[in-house]
Parts: sequence; structure tokens; C-alpha cells
Amino acid sequence: MKTLHYGFVGCGMMGQEHIRNLQLIDGCKIAAIFEPDADMRAQAKMLVSDAIEASSLDALLQIEALDALIITSPNFCHADQLRQIASTRTLPILCEKPLYTDPADAAIIRDLAASYHAPIWVGMEYRYMPPVAALIQKAPSFCGDIRMLSITEHRFPFLAKVGDWNRFNTQSGGTFVEKCCHFFDLMRLIIPAEPSFVMSIAGQAHNHLDENYDGKVPDIWDHGYVIVEFENQARAMLELCMFAEGSAYQERISAIGADGKAEAFVPSAARFWPDELSTLPRPKLELSPRARKQNETIYCDVDETLMIAGDHAGSTYYQHLEFKKTITEKLAPAVSLDDGMKAVKMGQAAQISASEKRLVFMDEL
Repeated sequence: MKTLHYGFVGCGMMGQEHIRNLQLIDGCKIAAIFEPDADMRAQAKMLVSDAIEASSLDALLQIEALDALIITSPNFCHADQLRQIASTRTLPILCEKPLYTDPADAAIIRDLAASYHAPIWVGMEYRYMPPVAALIQKAPSFCGDIRMLSITEHRFPFLAKVGDWNRFNTQSGGTFVEKCCHFFDLMRLIIPAEPSFVMSIAGQAHNHLDENYDGKVPDIWDHGYVIVEFENQARAMLELCMFAEGSAYQERISAIGADGKAEAFVPSAARFWPDELSTLPRPKLELSPRARKQNETIYCDVDETLMIAGDHAGSTYYQHLEFKKTITEKLAPAVSLDDGMKAVKMGQAAQISASEKRLVFMDEL
């Protein structure tokens, strides 16, 4: 089988996670990287010493040997970089979430969906976390018609990023776009239906308040609730807290239908788990039938190699297996531009709702 040669656009923390996971997959080679920050570029080169260092995105796109591109640059760069790529090359692309941050850039994504003739996969890793993947597979038949979906994330604060771009709404899109588009994607996938309206409350209680960047204090929210009603009258809720370090399970997802409840539990990332606490709990799926029958627990253990390669319970690896299959078998991407746009719009609706203290209908966006 032909080795696929990947070019990387951005090699910061998330880019390096993608690199480490691709290196575990046969037939994948990181051939070239473009990373403007010297420190991040040096770290990436330690992982892929033989990769070509491109001086710009244009220079990267001139490398003929590339078979695919991975975009792991800061959020606010994605839309313009996608547009620049489309004007130069037509290669399969995996673009990290969110697809865009400025509502005006939705037009770029719509144009790409209509005119770009290679797969563009949106990086929604959470679909591929083993307990979440098990829930997605089993919930429809086990639960019956899903009427309620609850997603809880209790985790550590936003990490430091190059240029501190994730400290400000204008660059990140806001917490409900930057952090939570994963969860809105899961809501649409699990229920499954399209959202009608969104209600949310949120704020900045603890995180980053003592930080100052050229006279500006971060305005990124660190907690909130979002309620979504879907067109089929199903309802979903997100609870986010980003000052909950040490929570045994970082994510908990509960799908409830007429026949029972399926609940996925995803532990915290291993490298952020405090040494003084006990061993990380095992990832699992719990199935609770409505009838008086015994509950079932399905453990979804992740290989230690994958846990070391990234912070997302092996999901980056599993996602890349599917993206490679999409390229080699000429398939449509499992996570499309349309999926990515709708997740961003739900996040934007939640940002508006909390800011303006009102219900937001999706057709407003």
C-alpha cells in the first residue's frame, strides 16, 4: 500500500498530538510542517526530524509529494487557511475544530462545500473516544427513541497556547464554540435531529482573572449551562465547569429513551491527573434498562501507547484510522463540513443566548 505523505499546518500542542498518533499508523508519514512559532517548530522537529520545514503555507502547498493536509493551527486561522488551500491545491484535509470563529466566515465554508473536490474532515475527536463511540453505537437500539441527552464536562482550565490566543473570545470564538462544539456535534449525532433553539447561561468565575496581556484581561468563560430543543422535541443539556481539576471522570454523557439509559464515562487526561490521587478510573459504558433487569457495565480500556500519544482517550488515533480509510478508499468524510458548520452555529447561538440573556432560534444564524 502506498505511504500517505501528510503536511501539517500548525504544530502546537494539538498538532503534536496528531503527529504522535499518525506515527503509530502504518503507511503514514509526516513529510512537511509549517509552524511560525520557533518553540513549537523545534518541538515538532524533535518528533519528525526528517520532515521538510516550510516557511509559509504557500511554500508547504508547493511540495508535490503531499497526499493530505492536517490543519491544527489556532481557531481563528482555519477559515482563511482553508480558503488559501482551496485556491492552490485540492488535497484531502483534516481540519481541527472549530471550522471558523467569525460568523462572516460561514460563507467561506459554504463555498468550500460546494466547490472543493476532495474530502474535508472536521476534527471532532470526541466521537471516537471508546466509551462515547460505544454509546453512539448502542444507544439507539438499547434506549429506544432518545428524548433526553445530558453531557457533563468537569475539567481543568484552558491550557497556555502560543500567543495566548485562547484567552479571548475574538480569537477563540468563545468557550461554547472553542470548547463545546464537540458536544453540540455529539448532540446532533446521538439524538439524531437538528436543533430548533438554544438557551444558555455562562460566565467567568475563577479562571484567568489574574492574567493580563498587554493591558487586557481574558474574557473567556469558565463555566455554563446550555439547553437545546431539537426539531423532534428531544432535549439536550450541557454542563461545563473548567475549574474542576481532579474530577475522576472528565466527561459523562447520558442518553435516555423509552427503553432505558446509556451512560458513557470518560476519565480525565492522564497527564493532568494529580499524582496524589488514586489511579485513574476505567473508561466505561453503563446500560440501565427501564425494566427491572440487571444493569450492564462495558469497560472500554485504552491501550497505554495511545494514552501516552494524546490527551483524548485514544480518539485522535482512531479518528486518523478513519481519515486514512477515507483517503485510500475514496469515501465521504464521516464528519463533514456541514457537521462542522452546524456545531459552530450551535456554539454561537449559546454565546449569544448567555450574552444577551435570551432564547436564540437557530434560524437567526
